[in-house]
Amino acid sequence: MGSNIKFGTDGWRAIIAEDFTFGNVEIVTKAIAGYIKAKYDPSCAVVIGYDTRFMADKFAMRAAEILNKLGLNVKITESDAPTPVIAYAARNLKSAGAMMFTASHNPPEYCGIKYIPDYAGPATTDITDIIVENVKKIQQSNEPFFPEAKGTTEQFDPKPAYLELVRKLVDFERISRANIKIFFDPLYASGRGYFDTLLKEAGCDVESIKNWRDPLYGGAMPEPREKFLGDLKKLVLENSPSVGFSNDGDADRFGVIDEKGTYITPNEVIAILFKHLVKNKSARGSVVKTVATSRMIDKIGEIYGVKIHETPVGFKWVGQIMRQEDVIIGGEESGGLSVIGHIPEKDGIVANLLVLEAMAYEKKPLYQIVEELKQEIKVHYINYRLDLRLTENLKEAAMNMFLNSPPEKVGNIGIAKISKLDGVKYYFEDNNSWMLIRPSGTEPLLRIYFETDSRSKLDLMTENTKKLIEELSMSMQKN
Repeated sequence: MGSNIKFGTDGWRAIIAEDFTFGNVEIVTKAIAGYIKAKYDPSCAVVIGYDTRFMADKFAMRAAEILNKLGLNVKITESDAPTPVIAYAARNLKSAGAMMFTASHNPPEYCGIKYIPDYAGPATTDITDIIVENVKKIQQSNEPFFPEAKGTTEQFDPKPAYLELVRKLVDFERISRANIKIFFDPLYASGRGYFDTLLKEAGCDVESIKNWRDPLYGGAMPEPREKFLGDLKKLVLENSPSVGFSNDGDADRFGVIDEKGTYITPNEVIAILFKHLVKNKSARGSVVKTVATSRMIDKIGEIYGVKIHETPVGFKWVGQIMRQEDVIIGGEESGGLSVIGHIPEKDGIVANLLVLEAMAYEKKPLYQIVEELKQEIKVHYINYRLDLRLTENLKEAAMNMFLNSPPEKVGNIGIAKISKLDGVKYYFEDNNSWMLIRPSGTEPLLRIYFETDSRSKLDLMTENTKKLIEELSMSMQKN
């Protein structure tokens, strides 16, 4: 038991009943408790939350029982709740941090646990390293699992405090005056009753679909990518002019559909909100983005004189800088962002609301805001990710090649600069193209991200990259 507990960039995720079992939940809970006991005052309660996944509430209750038996008090949510809501509760209640039971946007057969410290952002590597080490010690130990029972568990509702926080952050009066027709698809998950409730309370015209709990997510995935937002897009097009919004399984990611039924990418949303916060709300500070996030952000930074930080992939790195200095916006291309004055954790609810706020300030349709932004930075970026399924040997050899023997050119463009912050990233001489190569830590995949300013460049770069790996594979086979 417990041998397959592996922590990724944002906690532990596994398939329910295969590795995500009550036994393994007990091990991870005890490992987190070990960190909490060493770090926090024993009077601080541990917050526990969970999303709409199958058995997530039962796993959460088992964790509460374990923490109680280890002498820790627990505050557990009355019902499922989004990750950003639990993150805020961790800080607001002056807790010993929170355990959130979620697998975010992953398929319905998955569940997961993330530990959120009292600063309301993702646990940094120094914290998760201790928890992972505790897991190993527990697996190897034959000591009795529990001391004398003494902790207590009480239920609480995290929603009112979170809604009050967001009311102060977003200009709902202005959104209401803009008279925007809004559709919302929480994808049967934990975002329901937050985004739409706040807008209805402000008198906005908002209609929700799929706003009931379905642990199977309608047979799809709780991921607000274009692929899973067909019903939302249809509603937007049938009720023109209107816009559509969505959240993932635990509402820390966002999905946006404009008046023409076009999916607005996370890169575009981060860029829109960056400009909005600086131009319309006079926000001051730096901006943080991950290495896989668009150069749109850099271009806007150049126009408005804002410093841009680049971090490894994973919002924990973004959140870490947000706790150290004033950050206007921190974001990642996979659909997570947070803003100045808010928690250092991804919040898809706030992201969606701020898009509406930007529309209300600009008094323009969303598609026009996106187009004007592209005209302002004088480039239309194209992004693409190539996922290559390789043997472990070839994956390792390819990474070694890109790291240590880079080609002079990729797709006929010379390399101007190389970064090894996370995997290896090539910045090209045209000043508009880059390429990031990262190995998957859990699968035999090499992930290769591209950004450039023309389809012809992208085609050449991808074909050139595939050819380099094919030639490497043939060379390895000969040897």
